[in-house]
Amino acid sequence: MTVKFGVLGAGRIGQVHASAIASVPGATLTAIADPVAAAAKSVQDKYGCDIRTIDAIEAADDIDAVVICTPTDTHADLIERFARAGKAVFCEKPVDLSVRRVQECLKVVDETKGRLMVGFNRRFDPDFNALRAAIDAGKIGDVEMVTITSRDPGAPPYAYIERSGGIFRDMTIHDFDVARWMLGEEVETVQAAASVLTDPKIGELGDYDSVNVILKTASGRQCVITNTRRATYGYDQRIEVLGSKGAASAENTREANIELADAEGFHRPPLLNFFMTRYTAAYANEIAAFVAALRDKTEMPTTGQDGLMALALADAALKSVDEARVVRLSEILD
Repeated sequence: MTVKFGVLGAGRIGQVHASAIASVPGATLTAIADPVAAAAKSVQDKYGCDIRTIDAIEAADDIDAVVICTPTDTHADLIERFARAGKAVFCEKPVDLSVRRVQECLKVVDETKGRLMVGFNRRFDPDFNALRAAIDAGKIGDVEMVTITSRDPGAPPYAYIERSGGIFRDMTIHDFDVARWMLGEEVETVQAAASVLTDPKIGELGDYDSVNVILKTASGRQCVITNTRRATYGYDQRIEVLGSKGAASAENTREANIELADAEGFHRPPLLNFFMTRYTAAYANEIAAFVAALRDKTEMPTTGQDGLMALALADAALKSVDEARVVRLSEILD
């Protein structure tokens, strides 16, 4: 079985997914849609696909699935359209910035028996996946505490920040999903602190650039997440999981995994400095997993429900900051 894809959006993340589709056996990039002609043409030139409108892709008999890489405020509407059209959907996070809107969208997917996968690429990173496999194999016993460090080298453009939904819904949302995955239990309470430490303009735009979050499950398992928009030394991505029998960790990825020693000490190459290079394999792996789920008729590995829960945690974190208190997740989902 070959899954024939249409990609909606030829911006930065659309080009990442176009590359991933081209690298995955059993996947073919059939069409690209983007209102910016030059962006669509660059994808066509590289991969030999058609340029079509979203309407044409929706109606096409030679498209099995779409990858939604358009602005966030279009995601839910497009998911509903293509679910009703009988096409499988892979959508970049988040489904929407409103929990209620996500719930409405997922109801349409359920009613149409649609196939939806939400793009949380970090679950498909080889190192993070190996860490989860070690937990599943009982190597560290029962999970007790998780620590996630996620620091960007620099902030995105101001225009992006203005429409991103804020750091919790844009950046920390990835870590919320990883936290649920590593904890193995649903989160019950959220406590967060947030500051503007790297760029006053980010505060003027109504956002934060430095946050810490504590998550706790009903059984008492805990996760601490730390984020910043400025890490001068590179893209800092680490996870440590402490269990009843030991600990396991996934460390940073560097430009080369070597260490040099001389009279001045020990030296290692710098960290990778961009999410698209750090997670190249993860993007390909998640498209491969999507194709496999369609081929084998199995459940999607990251579902619309995963997207809903991560967004609810983001909303709970923001509420915690605004009200300076611990917030129960049930307050957001009720």
